[in-house]
Amino acid sequence: MRALVVLGAVAFLVPGVWSFGWPRSFHETVARFDPFNLHLFHDLGAFQIGIGVALVAALAWRDAVAVALAGATAGAAVHAVSHVMDRDLGGRASDPYLLSLLALLLAAGLVLRLRHHPSRGATPGRARERSRTVPQDRAV
Repeated sequence: MRALVVLGAVAFLVPGVWSFGWPRSFHETVARFDPFNLHLFHDLGAFQIGIGVALVAALAWRDAVAVALAGATAGAAVHAVSHVMDRDLGGRASDPYLLSLLALLLAAGLVLRLRHHPSRGATPGRARERSRTVPQDRAV
């Protein structure tokens, strides 16, 4: 199962970073549809990076809320950067600010989750498996 999760993480992170960092190359090599839309490829990369980060987090943590927040925080942060970089391409003037606020709120939620539920969120998966302890409280 770990190998499958690693494969999934790589399958999302590699094209995500490629699409975000080198959108023209990604377009010419992988996604050959016209017209080329720079912001579309930045956003595509942002959300693929978010999914990849969630898969990586799932390898380390057993807390579904922490894993979801890690992926959402990464995706939202890169999405905010995309809107800052592409602010001259359209959209609302408020987009970079609102998306940055969302990313910060998600990051704060992740930090709070890991601080208040360290045994559920921050415990490495292998240590949890070795100890064979199961959390009594499954409430989110």
